[in-house]
Amino acid sequence: MKRVFVSDCEGPISKNDNAFEVASRFVPEGDRLFTVVSRYDDVLAGVVKKPGYEAGDTLKLILPFLKAYGVTDGKMREFSAEHLVCIPGIKDTLQYVRSLAPAFIVSASYEHYLEALCEVLEFPFENTYCTRVCLDKYGIREDEKEELKRIAREIVQMPVFEIPSDAESLDDLPREDLETVRRLDEIFWRRIGGMEIGRVYCEVSPVGGGEKAGAIEDVVHRLGVAVADVMYVGDSITDEEAFKLVEKEGGLTVSFNGNQYAVRNAEIAVLSENSIVTAVVADMFLRFGKSEVLDLVKSWNRETLGKSRVNRGLVERLFRVYPGRLPKVKIITDRNMEALALESSSFRNRVRGEAIGRLG
Repeated sequence: MKRVFVSDCEGPISKNDNAFEVASRFVPEGDRLFTVVSRYDDVLAGVVKKPGYEAGDTLKLILPFLKAYGVTDGKMREFSAEHLVCIPGIKDTLQYVRSLAPAFIVSASYEHYLEALCEVLEFPFENTYCTRVCLDKYGIREDEKEELKRIAREIVQMPVFEIPSDAESLDDLPREDLETVRRLDEIFWRRIGGMEIGRVYCEVSPVGGGEKAGAIEDVVHRLGVAVADVMYVGDSITDEEAFKLVEKEGGLTVSFNGNQYAVRNAEIAVLSENSIVTAVVADMFLRFGKSEVLDLVKSWNRETLGKSRVNRGLVERLFRVYPGRLPKVKIITDRNMEALALESSSFRNRVRGEAIGRLG
């Protein structure tokens, strides 16, 4: 039976948040700007569920600001290549996985970053789904540049609000945060949306949320397999819809150092600094199926791994990388979900850094 491996990029494969890093490099206080906009993204996608809006659309919301500060496609490619940081062991993991089955990367990241990543990992770029954008084709008037710089200065003064875990509507947000959301609505959908550069909001479609689920459907259609044959690895809010699709159809969903959005929607939680664990889980799924993976994870210890049908070389490598305590790998249940979400989020922050780890 042919099975398929599909993974998000930033988190399970690399430590970067490329769009955050690009904004931080080229826009004054761009780290703050991106963080506020990312939290706004979480509200629109996870609370408001704005029609036509997908988790990860932060990547198109910040494009006018990048353009205003002179970012070009060339600068994005150069920066992405110079600042690429991969999860240890990921090149070997992807090469091993590809020896067993077709493998794909589905990412909200800009194509400039995926091109750099694929070159380093020797992964076929044609097996990726990512946010396609050509900044150089967009013009921007001088008055728009100045207005966007003024707006950027306003946004960085806004609070980085926290979204209550049980929030189901805007009414569940504190009053100050609600006012921030309404001001951002005005900024993005009226002010910037009415500019010439605002057409990027109609023409650029980040691969997040439903777009990731659509990419999985495209993969299985191309290969002539079922969604039940897919193992999907993700780590954030942009993976929610992909997780839901794969789990509903009987495939395997894995949160790798995921935040609360990932852990609450995946079946297995992995907390690891090294991708060797992904290789072990993928080996069992791709060769023997989902039930064998779940049996292995239920008794995740050295003795079980030593007696399992996991490739001997992978087991030995896992034990070399972790000569002491093994990384945590757990089946997610209603009982342990919230505790795992907190632990995984904290671990994620340590692996990727607080600023990136706390992004949705």
